[in-house]
Amino acid sequence: MKARAHVFISGRVQGVFFRDHAQRWGASLGLTGWVKNLWDGRVEVVAEGEQDKIDALLARLKEGPPLAQVEKVDVTWEEYKAEFTDFRIAWS
Repeated sequence: MKARAHVFISGRVQGVFFRDHAQRWGASLGLTGWVKNLWDGRVEVVAEGEQDKIDALLARLKEGPPLAQVEKVDVTWEEYKAEFTDFRIAWS
């Protein structure tokens, strides 16, 4: 089943290659969407694809890359829109 997740990750998640890891994880799972840093220190992710693949990405986001310290992951499930062609790092 196709799904879409809008995710906000808090903690020590900027300056630790979080976006790079999230982009590679999403792409390797065959998901589409984006990841970006927010001005308030959080990282934002929008991912679309198969539900089980998004669940796998969420598990990786909760752990984070080696230098990260993830404190909180907020997930909102949204309607699947099929609006992306790949998974990339977005720049605000």
